[in-house]
Amino acid sequence: MLMAGNIQSLFFESIRSRDKSARSKGVLSKAISIIENEAPESPMLLRELFPYLGNAYRIGLTGPPGSGKSTLVNLIAKDFADKGLKVGIIAVDPTSSYTGGAILGDRYRMNDIVMHPNIFIRSMASRGSFGGLVKTAYQVADLMDAYGMDIIIFETVGVGQSEIEIVTHADSTAVVLVPESGDGVQAMKAGLMEIADIFIINKSDREQADHIKLEIEAMLELKPHDEKSWLTPVIKTIATQKKGTKDVLERIEKHKEYLTSSGELRRRRKDRIQHELLRLIESRIRQQWTERDFVGKIQSHVEEIFSNKKSLYSVADTIYHEHFNGRP
Repeated sequence: MLMAGNIQSLFFESIRSRDKSARSKGVLSKAISIIENEAPESPMLLRELFPYLGNAYRIGLTGPPGSGKSTLVNLIAKDFADKGLKVGIIAVDPTSSYTGGAILGDRYRMNDIVMHPNIFIRSMASRGSFGGLVKTAYQVADLMDAYGMDIIIFETVGVGQSEIEIVTHADSTAVVLVPESGDGVQAMKAGLMEIADIFIINKSDREQADHIKLEIEAMLELKPHDEKSWLTPVIKTIATQKKGTKDVLERIEKHKEYLTSSGELRRRRKDRIQHELLRLIESRIRQQWTERDFVGKIQSHVEEIFSNKKSLYSVADTIYHEHFNGRP
């Protein structure tokens, strides 16, 4: 069995040699497991990635369960791969209550691409995440980026309106809906409706497909924009019949061109780095609280707050100033 140190050495050897053989993909898979399981070796592995990052274009597909995201990912990935591009797929699945791992039901729809030499698929368990992605998805994408993937596709678990976290991970975000989503479009306005660079109405052979397309387009007209703004397209597809998916691919490529020429791609990627940096700092602070048993120490304040002797906010300020040398 390969030890973690050997995996790290082999992983960087694969990066430097640009080896994309089945053996090197096995090393990538083991490296991802180190990150996903938050093994003690993971910080060291992640720290060494930075010279190799920034080349992959990251695409997110999100939307409610049953909208056909897996089938669309299957087709889009194959189209990219057939052009000679290396594609990594991060597919977030529900977590098994028995094993703690991913329930791989949706992956069966990707069977026809799993052996494609230009495609690497990784299923990840949501593990209680409410943002549609697992918290290590960003780091796994970095591994794929450093490995040499040209395209990285995120497919969220499908948790409805809360899965807007994808916008902090992807360069381009596509929201996948079905005709029956029409009644909920207004409710989605503050969530999924706000993050889409591309709307996809899948299963558009069903009734109401034209209606929801018009409804979304009418809502998009209300968004502030000028002649330089990206006009969010609404595309009808029938993924099971391979209809409309070429149009999706073209719109993704056009969006990439727009982001690059406008400077928006640089801004989005800087925002992504900032978001992840803040998350890591917050994680370190939480770890300190656990190690120092801060939670136990604040129990004495709970009774004072409960009995209205002190304000929740004044106690929070006191604890912050005491332990982090904060200034009022």
